[in-house]
Amino acid sequence: MAQLLEFTVGGLLDHIAARYPDNDALVYVDRGLRYSYRQFNEVCRKVAKGLLRLGVKKGDHVAIWAYNVPEWVVLQFATAKIGAVLVTVNTNYKSAELEYILNQSDSSTLFLVKSFKDTDYVATVNEVVPELAGSEAGALSSAKLPFLRNVVFIGSETPAGMLNFEAIAAMGEHVSDDELAAVEGTLDRHDVINMQYTSGTTGFPKGVMLTHSNIVNNGFNIGECMKFTEKDRLCIPVPFFHCFGCVLAVMACVTHGTTMVPVEIFDPLAVLRTIEKERCTAVHGVPTMFIAELEHPDFPKFDLTSLRTGIMAGSNCPIEVMKKVISQMHASEITIAYGQTESSPVITQTRTDDAIELRVATVGRALPDVEVKIVDIETGAELPPGKQGELCTRGYLVMKGYYKMPEETARAIDADGWLHTGDLAVMDENGYCKITGRIKNMIIRGGENVYPREIEEFLYTHPKISDVQIYGVPDRKYGEQVMAAVILKKGEIMTEEDVRNFCRGKIANYKIPKYVKFVDSYPMTASGKIQKFKLREMAIKELGLEGPGETA
Repeated sequence: MAQLLEFTVGGLLDHIAARYPDNDALVYVDRGLRYSYRQFNEVCRKVAKGLLRLGVKKGDHVAIWAYNVPEWVVLQFATAKIGAVLVTVNTNYKSAELEYILNQSDSSTLFLVKSFKDTDYVATVNEVVPELAGSEAGALSSAKLPFLRNVVFIGSETPAGMLNFEAIAAMGEHVSDDELAAVEGTLDRHDVINMQYTSGTTGFPKGVMLTHSNIVNNGFNIGECMKFTEKDRLCIPVPFFHCFGCVLAVMACVTHGTTMVPVEIFDPLAVLRTIEKERCTAVHGVPTMFIAELEHPDFPKFDLTSLRTGIMAGSNCPIEVMKKVISQMHASEITIAYGQTESSPVITQTRTDDAIELRVATVGRALPDVEVKIVDIETGAELPPGKQGELCTRGYLVMKGYYKMPEETARAIDADGWLHTGDLAVMDENGYCKITGRIKNMIIRGGENVYPREIEEFLYTHPKISDVQIYGVPDRKYGEQVMAAVILKKGEIMTEEDVRNFCRGKIANYKIPKYVKFVDSYPMTASGKIQKFKLREMAIKELGLEGPGETA
């Protein structure tokens, strides 16, 4: 077994900045922003000191609600340098989801941008925290969110009651290097440093606690699978709030001195322009992103010959898309990765020299220092190659647990330290895995995990709805779409649009049911369990849906 890296996240950046001080660390094409590793580390140190001055302590929870702005990456390392836990908030979230996460995570500080797509973040925060606008910046007292003290705005024209990001950086001038070093000296690589929320079968999102060691080592091994060096340049159009952005991209780069070239909000043209302009050697994306890039009318105008590798993940990769990425985008060493937030996140990945068949038909083999086994769903016994069962993993990559949810943690990680993924898989004799389905009813829509129970719990709050079942149906573009089968209370009338309107502004758009069917009853097993697979089969027939079927 290889030696695991023993750095904290902040210590890693110090090490890489000393090793490759003049190498480009972070480049934003549209902003004309370019930090060398030395400069990037200095900015992160300054913001870390500013956070200390603000009163943020080791172990405090700092939430960030923003798309891929430069401040996001700075905060990932600045919080780590003082041992504060970065809580990543999905950019698609609306008011109910934001309130739940700020409350459940005990976040003391929230960083946010002005808006994203159709959501006004400032208005949403003021809706959730009505006391904010009238409070003194940095001295917030909220009835609903007792832990929240500071709201920090990223951008110009700071709204009432908020501090500004630039002010935090300026506050760092009043904190000495010795004070920062004293805090850094107390950190341990097994401390929790990152918390990401993943929805669950309980219907409520769970805060996955990841440590320095989890994400440093996972990032390093992901980079190794792509053969990253300090000469590589990665175009990052995937969101930072997701492990795809902050680990498969940011940590994979920083562990190797590789250059990060983010795209703030995904746009196929911006990705193509960025790759050409910065001569990127790698690009990440979910299959729908690669499809959008390949099908863009201006695609032939761009010189993408600098590309070599990258990662396609998030849902099943169609073989034709993979072939085009290799032949037309020149990413001949593109890889496939599989995992989940609870495993930091990558469990298996293909290698750059794997045959295309393996890169399309499988999700690769275990990363170094990672154990993978397939077990019988009923007995838990380990299965031989070629037999379908639940994929389990063990090693440095397994999360510390779910925040304040010990019972859920015990359900996910067994007494021997194996994380049970809930995914059905088959492993061949060479260790290559194929994901064949899911034990749980999770829907994967365009790379976003959608958990039916969470939407069901929300729709149960509608006064006209008696019962609701949420399930996935095939979709050519997104892999799967969300469908609702609704039983109304006696004498009530609703339309499909009424159901969707009730969701708008309250839950993320990608969770809103595309299809709604009103029914009188559900297909049941003899023991009274609802058969969602039958609802799905009926919907496919009735709606004439053709698609890729189950996505992994």
